[in-house]
Amino acid sequence: MSAPNRDMSFAAVTARKNEIMKASLGIDFMDFIQSPIAFDYERMMRETGYSLEDIARIQAETKVGNTPLFELKNLTEAVRSFAGPGKGATILVKDEAANASGSFKARRASISVYEARRKNYQGVAAATSGNYGAAVASQAAMRGLKCIILQEVFDSRGICQPEIVEKSRACEAYGAEVQRLSVGPELFYQLLMTLETTGFFNASLYTPFGIKGVETLGVEVAEQVRQRFGKDPDAVVITHAGGGNLTGTARGLLAAGCDQTRIVACSVDLGGLHMAADTDFNRKSFTTGHTGFGVPFATWPDRVDVPRNAARSLRYMDEYQLVTQGEVFYVTELLSKREGLERGPAGNISLTAAVTLARQMDRDQIVVVQETEYTGAGKHQNRQLSFARENGIEVRVGDPRENVPGKTIVIPERLEQVRGRVQDMDKLRRSYLKNAVKAYPLDQWNEGDYRFLAADLKQDVAWVQQAVSTIEMN
Repeated sequence: MSAPNRDMSFAAVTARKNEIMKASLGIDFMDFIQSPIAFDYERMMRETGYSLEDIARIQAETKVGNTPLFELKNLTEAVRSFAGPGKGATILVKDEAANASGSFKARRASISVYEARRKNYQGVAAATSGNYGAAVASQAAMRGLKCIILQEVFDSRGICQPEIVEKSRACEAYGAEVQRLSVGPELFYQLLMTLETTGFFNASLYTPFGIKGVETLGVEVAEQVRQRFGKDPDAVVITHAGGGNLTGTARGLLAAGCDQTRIVACSVDLGGLHMAADTDFNRKSFTTGHTGFGVPFATWPDRVDVPRNAARSLRYMDEYQLVTQGEVFYVTELLSKREGLERGPAGNISLTAAVTLARQMDRDQIVVVQETEYTGAGKHQNRQLSFARENGIEVRVGDPRENVPGKTIVIPERLEQVRGRVQDMDKLRRSYLKNAVKAYPLDQWNEGDYRFLAADLKQDVAWVQQAVSTIEMN
């Protein structure tokens, strides 16, 4: 608990952030930090003290994990009908909506809440406008802990995103206190104040506990595909926002020996919209899984509420697909109409990318969509499209290549029009290096910094040295 007369101004609270984080996590990040850019990532992950067996046991106690893997036979056949001779990989989906709270985020929350209980914290707090809030609240309810969730919900006009309102409802249904904020910079400040005044555990999305919890998802995908098909998945498609989903799943796949499986990230293309801008807040129809999070977090992971982010997407990513809002809404409805699975649009981002991949892959190959999420109320595609129209966005059927984020949502007429597009991975890596130079002058980098950056970019030291020599700083 904070001292009664402690300075709670923005400047004073943010200046105490490392002290607050240490008290609210039981982790001293300074033990791992080697420079302004480098830290001992693998040691930090190991020293959570949880093995994969431990995590699976803990998750089983609170209705998490061992979710079903479905073959989407009808959707696969639809893709094969236009994919060309010998093309059209089998599409599988891991139904994470079967977890308590209805998404894969229950895996992330399970270990954080368990750790809070183990260390005798009285409650947990997290800043999130997504499914993670409901996951933390659900896990806290089962572990007998109090829970506070902080959300950016509305713009300066007081207009709320329907998807976030639905997630607020879910958090409160599980017994959490929800603090609703307007979009802006005060979220992190409010979280720090909440952690300091309550003494609660920081159930951040970006701690080693949260990422370790997702590793079981990758292991389950490997085991279930092998059991059914006698081989490893050829590609696993992962919705990408802050990077924890991709990092945890990829680490689990690697732990299970799937070192040849292609790791494909996917985000909704919201290029041109500024995620922190009040005027753009309600001009997007996806509150997560979009480029407003996916690109910034890929190109500089340490922009989060902990000193070092355990979610490091470029460390594991082989490819990055972008899809349009209209394509995702179309595939979401197709999943319901063809496969009898009604799931939330955000969880279908990776399914949309899987369609574009499957048409290019051979028929004897397997592409896995590693998550679904629950749907309902504000999360449903019909409500999201109505909200878009209410905010002056044109919604029409046509060629999705005509989609303009914040202005037009173009829903395809047929599945063949779902094509997506591939991001330039080297451009992303160079953007990361430019951010690294801003954080730490290049003439001060040592061999350890180069090795860390090489690992974080899934390249070798020679590539980093060559790439950084060509960077032009503005």
